[in-house]
Amino acid sequence: MESRPESPQPQGAPRWVAMFYRPATGSWRTAAQSPHRSPVLYALGEMTRAVRARGDEVTVALWGPKDGAWHRYDAPQRQTAVSRPGPEPSPGEPATLAERMTGRRHQVLMAGLTNAGLYDLSPEDDTTVQTLVERLDETAVRRIADWLTAAGGTR
Repeated sequence: MESRPESPQPQGAPRWVAMFYRPATGSWRTAAQSPHRSPVLYALGEMTRAVRARGDEVTVALWGPKDGAWHRYDAPQRQTAVSRPGPEPSPGEPATLAERMTGRRHQVLMAGLTNAGLYDLSPEDDTTVQTLVERLDETAVRRIADWLTAAGGTR
């Protein structure tokens, strides 16, 4: 197992900060920061997905304020994303439209999950998201995303 140094505490006044570990340089890099938690979690989720899409390892640290001081919050353990093909288009429906709508529903659900603070999904979670995308219409998916956003306190 590769050892890595612990994430250094960010400089300055306590705020929400996401940091990524860069194995190539052996250093930590500030990836997102804000006085508010939800934008940092959203950025953390988007960056995690982008790095994993390139096939790279992801190690993150989430720092934030607690009782007026810096506090390191637990980040989910590294998990491998599983790629799954989209559903087949229904008869008479152009394949590109079906793919676009599936992608759009998937994006809406992922944004809702990120807003709720769930930015690092397990393979089982990914399967569940894909099942919802395939079975629900866009209105139902948007309603679920609204519930997740409200649960995450980002409304």
